[in-house]
Amino acid sequence: MGYYNFEKKRKEKKKKNGLYWILKMSMPLQRGVSGGVRVSDSSDDLRDSQMKDKSDKEGHLTLRFPFAFLFTSNNNTQSTDPYNSRTRHRLMLLFLKISLVLIVVLALAGSFWWTISISTTSRGHVYHNYRRLQEQLVSDLLDIGEISAGPTRWKEIEYCSVESENYVPCFNVSESLDRFCGPGGSRQECLVLPPVDYKVPLRWPTGKDVIWYHNVKITADEVLTSGSINKRMMMMDDDQISFRSASPMFDEVEDYSHQIAQMIGIKNDNFIEAGVRTILDIGCGYGSFGAHLLSKQLLTMCIANYEASGSQVQLTLERGLPAMIASFVSTQLPYPSLSFDMLHCSTCGIDWDQKDGLLLVEVDRVLKPGGYFVWTSPLTSARNKEDIKRWNFVHDFAESICWTLLSQQDKTVVWKKTIKTKCYSSRSPGVGPSVCSKGHEVESPYYRPLQMCLGGTRSRRWIPIEGRTRWPSRSNMNKTELSLYGLHPEEVGEDAANWKANVRDYWSLLSPLIFSDHPKRPGDEDPSPPYNMLRNVLDMNAQYGGLNAALLEAKKSVWVMNVVPTAGPNHLPMILDRGFVGVLHDWCEAFPTYPRTYDLVHADSLLSLQTSQRKSSCSLLQILTEVDRLLRPEGWVIIRDTVQLVEAARALTTQLKWEARVIEVESSSDQRLLICQKPFTKRQSI
Repeated sequence: MGYYNFEKKRKEKKKKNGLYWILKMSMPLQRGVSGGVRVSDSSDDLRDSQMKDKSDKEGHLTLRFPFAFLFTSNNNTQSTDPYNSRTRHRLMLLFLKISLVLIVVLALAGSFWWTISISTTSRGHVYHNYRRLQEQLVSDLLDIGEISAGPTRWKEIEYCSVESENYVPCFNVSESLDRFCGPGGSRQECLVLPPVDYKVPLRWPTGKDVIWYHNVKITADEVLTSGSINKRMMMMDDDQISFRSASPMFDEVEDYSHQIAQMIGIKNDNFIEAGVRTILDIGCGYGSFGAHLLSKQLLTMCIANYEASGSQVQLTLERGLPAMIASFVSTQLPYPSLSFDMLHCSTCGIDWDQKDGLLLVEVDRVLKPGGYFVWTSPLTSARNKEDIKRWNFVHDFAESICWTLLSQQDKTVVWKKTIKTKCYSSRSPGVGPSVCSKGHEVESPYYRPLQMCLGGTRSRRWIPIEGRTRWPSRSNMNKTELSLYGLHPEEVGEDAANWKANVRDYWSLLSPLIFSDHPKRPGDEDPSPPYNMLRNVLDMNAQYGGLNAALLEAKKSVWVMNVVPTAGPNHLPMILDRGFVGVLHDWCEAFPTYPRTYDLVHADSLLSLQTSQRKSSCSLLQILTEVDRLLRPEGWVIIRDTVQLVEAARALTTQLKWEARVIEVESSSDQRLLICQKPFTKRQSI
């Protein structure tokens, strides 16, 4: 019985141990510290081992995939199904796909929100950038168009021959002194080079009194044999021609000016108090009379015939003084009636007694009521019979057109034009020329034939010079004065404000290259104030003369040639009445002056004006080629116009060899500035 019980217990224990092995073998192997398999003989060890296994697995899974807790069982039991591992992998892949979709959705939503934000808060900035892209596209298309037109369009313009250094189109075409701008007379398809020894003119005001000898076409013999009082105002000194006030001749001009003032009845040479501001100097010599009057705030326009050499106009312009080619031959001057306060002729070479006094009628036309005609000539003190006869004709003809002889001293005579139109009707029948009819009263006489009738008598501008506002207040017209030209103060005032801002911009853009406080070049002496490398400006489309007025108000010591294009409205009468100088001109023709004339050429909306003409007889390139002829070496060009036209002009500057830069005026403006500089290219000496 005892044995039986013992065997029974031994078999049960053996059976129990066999079940444990079955269970133990059915569980996965656990990786221990040493990598081996750990076997326990007790159920507690088994339970501890299972708990540790579970903890190790959970910890290992947590490190490899931080979101593993999402896939743990709620009853915290470890499944023994081999397919559970595959299920977990599928769930993980699904989670990754869902995460990727969420990331894409968030990215798209953020992008959509950013787009909405730009469209609502930065619309102006985006539009501004769009404008820039659009303008760049226009520029590129213009360039492409130029390139597609063929390589000849982009070929640089060739230089002219040596004979063209002083070439003036419209005047070199015939033996006559008349201007001829027909076919072949007004085109120049090459770039004019300066003389071999040309030097950049001295700065203002030094350049007014000293010029470089080789810059003008004049010989020493012509200087020494000059006959008039003005021509003798020169001294040759090495490579310079001097007109300095230290010259003994300076006193002669000052005495001459004082003599004229006394003959008019002016004290202390104060011509402005007598209503004189602008003077037309006919046959001006070399500009010494005008240079002297400039110090008295008088503006003198020198005109003379074209001369192949020893030119009065060329030398006067080289001094930085106003001058242009014009002649009393067969056509009217390009000025409206009643333009100048005084006309001056000192041994000017005009035979006033010829053509039955027709040339004196032209003087009367451009002279303002109450203006003065000053004539200095040996003929006024003639002693032989023939000269006395000629003098008597001029004297009597002047009286027949209602001029009053104020005084006669030595060789100088001063007449005063009448201020009363009734004088013409009170003359005896057949005495003097008649008054022009309405059909002949033209304010835009662009080289029309001379007329034997008295003009300007019906003009609303018939105002005596003594009755006009004194200079410098004359430059700013009041409401009553503006009404004479059909203009409103608001319109002119807005224009004036714009030009004040423009002048500030120009001064800033070109400084210090032109208006530097330290413009000294190597080897130059210190310039006298005001420091200014800019002496004159050619305004190709002057409009109301706003640029001229703004420069004066800013106290810039420059003078402006105000050009009114024949293609646009004629505001030249107003410009002249403001106390400025100007002229009518067709820019499809050559300007009546010599090469290398101006320091700065300015064109505001001129290209738009020219392109608006359906039957324009010239191209943009031809106009710019003429500008190159007028511009001094190292001179500047400022073009203000629409984006398209500015870019078209910029494309042509390559052919002209100019350095060019486009500048944005305002972000909201459809205009641009084109700033160019002409290089100093010298001809190689042979």
